[in-house]
Amino acid sequence: MNRAAVLLAFATHRCSAILRTNIAEAVNPALQAAIAGGFRIVEVTMTTPNCIEHLQALSARGDLIVGAGTVLTVEQAKLAMAAGAQFMVSPVMDASVIAFCRQHDLVSVPGTYTPTEMMAAHRNGADIVKLFPGPANGPAYVQACLGPLPFLKIFPTSGVTEDNLAEWIAAGSFGVGFVSTLFQHEDMARGDFDAIRIRALRLTAKVRSLHGKFIATTQAHTQAAVAAAGR
Repeated sequence: MNRAAVLLAFATHRCSAILRTNIAEAVNPALQAAIAGGFRIVEVTMTTPNCIEHLQALSARGDLIVGAGTVLTVEQAKLAMAAGAQFMVSPVMDASVIAFCRQHDLVSVPGTYTPTEMMAAHRNGADIVKLFPGPANGPAYVQACLGPLPFLKIFPTSGVTEDNLAEWIAAGSFGVGFVSTLFQHEDMARGDFDAIRIRALRLTAKVRSLHGKFIATTQAHTQAAVAAAGR
């Protein structure tokens, strides 16, 4: 799948499951639970045990958009790409990783915090800008950034919960990533993967519902504005 198709998948699904854990035996069942719960964009961080093997297995399925997280160097990006990763996520903005992604038709999602960092990532060719870490007033912060920079695709991955999800979407977030709010440590430690599956079902259903309402509201506002201009 090429870069344009991966971006279209992000625009369609609007959410990703992001696994970061040090419990090696929990990695595969946790990922399978999230997928069974409806996630089709799945990210495994390079700090997760046997990350490359898990990326290979997920990519071989053919029905998922698979990415590598915590990609800090071009060397890591090469390993992830060889394993089938279609997008690269970083906690920071590294121009060389973004350039590598552009050269190899991969989607790049660098970590940014300030509008200056977001704009620098955009100018370097980033497809999506990850908001990391999430500020306390996260949705309001996204809305403020999009005011003067409406072309940015801001994707928060920290501080997004089931309770505040609607606020993030309403603020204009391009999508949201679920890390510990999906893969809760207690569930991982005791092997309660059904709890992860049930939580994933709720989260993906809510994202679909909220995004649909957001599109409908935006279209209604646009139509009203066009009608008013014609009077």
